[in-house]
Amino acid sequence: MQRLVVLPLALGLFFTSCKRYSSDFGDANVNPGVTSTPVMAALLTNVEANLSGYGAATRGGLYSQYFSETQYTDVSLYSLPQINFENEYSGILNDLQNIINTNASNNMTQVARILKSYFFSTITDRWGDVPYSQALSGNKTPVFDKQADIYPALIKELAEAVAAFNSSSVISGDVVYGGNAAKWKKFANSLRMRLALQLTKKFPAAGAYAAVQFNAALNDAGGYITDNADNMKVVHPGGGFKSPWYNLYDGRKDFGESDVMVGLMSSLGDGRQSAFGTSTTGVPYGRTRAFVDPWTSANPNWARILRDDLRYETGTVVILTAAETFLARAEAADRGWTSENMNTVYQAGINASFAQWGIAAPAGSYFTQSGVALANPAGTAANTKNLAIQQYIAAYPDGLRGWNIWRRTGFPVLTPAVDATNSSKQIPRRYTYGQTSYGTNTAAVTAAAAALPGGDTQDSKIWWDQ
Repeated sequence: MQRLVVLPLALGLFFTSCKRYSSDFGDANVNPGVTSTPVMAALLTNVEANLSGYGAATRGGLYSQYFSETQYTDVSLYSLPQINFENEYSGILNDLQNIINTNASNNMTQVARILKSYFFSTITDRWGDVPYSQALSGNKTPVFDKQADIYPALIKELAEAVAAFNSSSVISGDVVYGGNAAKWKKFANSLRMRLALQLTKKFPAAGAYAAVQFNAALNDAGGYITDNADNMKVVHPGGGFKSPWYNLYDGRKDFGESDVMVGLMSSLGDGRQSAFGTSTTGVPYGRTRAFVDPWTSANPNWARILRDDLRYETGTVVILTAAETFLARAEAADRGWTSENMNTVYQAGINASFAQWGIAAPAGSYFTQSGVALANPAGTAANTKNLAIQQYIAAYPDGLRGWNIWRRTGFPVLTPAVDATNSSKQIPRRYTYGQTSYGTNTAAVTAAAAALPGGDTQDSKIWWDQ
């Protein structure tokens, strides 16, 4: 594997690209016949390396209250998240589009389509309406597509990619699944379930769009992730490509596991806490530096994010797991979308999460406590809460996932930061559009901002959150 250098950006993600682009929204389609010929395998390797930054995003972890800040507390006090997304288009997304356009290998093209759908899902989940249909085509002022159009397009792309794999073409440069097309199909179908379930506020009913798409993925011949061996994850070799969790504490101690997360785990007697943090002394959430700095000094054993041995240079960042897929299936069954046994897949999901962290499955009493048990008949408010909380726990420490789960379900119930500095004092629901968009694509971003309920603010809810 080539040496990879991953550069941190302000939003807590990390991006690299095998080449630099002059256009904010990519130029892979401008004139492919005269561009230099990049090595497609190297492009794919570099793109997959960037997955780590998405699974280890600290901003989402602060909004979802997985983490607390110990030094610079602006994000957890809800300072304005005016963040540019253009680098994501001109880097990783443009690299994927280059692989798709070149089409040197059919299966490699399908992998690029799947990854492109994943990255676009994280972008629209953070900002809402964003460039999609006209992006990556050389258009420097693309329209901002409605999230209501983007989500179905992503789900369709995943379904088509799964169906288009063949049994002969090679996937080169794949450091995630080692060129195993069967595992990519499972990931794509599991991601399709995730996206379908994310739409429960818009399409809650059995037989509606989200349920239909969920069932299509559930019944696809390509299968879905049911074993931790098939989890989508990035394993870091160390050296020039260290785990972002290692980098987080490489000479710094700016983040800790929050007292909110530790308190939740303690309330359930949940053994996964032994992996989630270095202690059971959670860092107070949402306090100013003037409060938390003396507190950490007085409590030197405060919980760092993840147990020490899970933060080695060669650590792993997980993107999508068997536990998530089992728990998604449990919620679908609870909603009447499927005929699966709700409790069977629910307990399988919790057990898979424990196993993922190398922790013995919990005793039967864990499942019968009021904060965990699911009731029959399905569809009760208590079930909704307990399912969401188990999804939230299983997603840790993926902050983007935790934030999505909370925004979609309202669980766990999170109290906004005590020392919040934003005018509403509420937890942000989205990122606001960056200065680059306003400076280079003014008409399109202005139209997108006007379409948001409440305008371009961090309190405005994106489409699936309404």
